[in-house]
Amino acid sequence: MKVTDPGGQTWRVTRRWVPWRRRLKGALGNMPDIFPSGLGDDPVSLIIGAVLLVLALPFFLLALVAGLELLLLLLVFPFALLVRVALGQHWTIEARRGFRIHWQDEAGDWQASGLRTCEWTPSGR
Repeated sequence: MKVTDPGGQTWRVTRRWVPWRRRLKGALGNMPDIFPSGLGDDPVSLIIGAVLLVLALPFFLLALVAGLELLLLLLVFPFALLVRVALGQHWTIEARRGFRIHWQDEAGDWQASGLRTCEWTPSGR
């Protein structure tokens, strides 16, 4: 749910669907384009390409870890959701501006968390 405060800031108030937070938010979208459009076939270009590959290796590893985390999240999500709804686990609601969480609180079961989400105001944190 989107809420706009008197200062014009837009807040997103949602349930946290899994009990943990993703650690690598936006990692793949922020990866810079470090390779030039084309390298030549001479020895200098080979050295430049090797240096760029070594510099890009941490970004490739970060992308691999983020992809594996997303795959694990997609595999665990249906079971976590089923257990949370079936067993009446407490839900956490959070208010965000962008990806940064500014406020969070335990809200009770599914129905209570829905009501807290609809009733949340920036001044009533």
